[in-house]
Amino acid sequence: MVPYPAALDLPHALVEWVTMLVVTLEGDRRCKTPPHQRALVDLAYLRKHDTLAQIAAGFGISVGTAHVCTTSVVRLLADRAPGLLKTLREHDPDHVLLDGTLSECDRLGDGRTDYSHKHRRHGVNVQVVTEPEGRLLWISPALPGRAHDLTAARTHRIIRICERQGVPIVADRAYIGASSWVITAIRRPPNGELTPTERTLNRALAHARAPVERGVARLKSWRIFRRSRCSPNRMTIITAAVLTLERQR
Repeated sequence: MVPYPAALDLPHALVEWVTMLVVTLEGDRRCKTPPHQRALVDLAYLRKHDTLAQIAAGFGISVGTAHVCTTSVVRLLADRAPGLLKTLREHDPDHVLLDGTLSECDRLGDGRTDYSHKHRRHGVNVQVVTEPEGRLLWISPALPGRAHDLTAARTHRIIRICERQGVPIVADRAYIGASSWVITAIRRPPNGELTPTERTLNRALAHARAPVERGVARLKSWRIFRRSRCSPNRMTIITAAVLTLERQR
């Protein structure tokens, strides 16, 4: 556990990796604080999502310095985030699980597009791709909260990339009609009922899909995804930074 003024539930190895990244790519040019402290400041910001004032007080630095540290290190991490195609080539899963989640924001970009009618909150839509057992594989860039999950998957070309790599997708009913490559539950016909076989298939699919919730929970363990205080426009670079960190854990 890493001390900050309370413990961060992150391994020391991750802190050391971020520190070496800062030393290698940035040196001491951007901030007066040493690289190790810069790594801790950034991880505290993403993991605990304390305010910059709280972080500054905890580390004995100014709010301006805390802002410079978080901004520069997040950018360094985001630049190392892989695309979905590279991730699939590295892991070569039998199939993947796909789900969308809303990362709530208390600041608004475009109030109408950031509002999710499904969740009745403002935020951004993030697509989560996991391995069959729920291990987080890839996180998409952020789209306005109003975006439907199927629209988001198409925008990020998730379905096309998985089909190109021969990796089937298991998803929920929000992705019905996406492609024959996407396996979803069977929808009940209008004024009709599912057959016993169809109900059995839906139960089996629900069981197979369940582990994707572990990936979503893993994402939300970075508290900046629970209720972000930054602009929704900044969430894409944050998702990329967290993806880089998750690949190192």
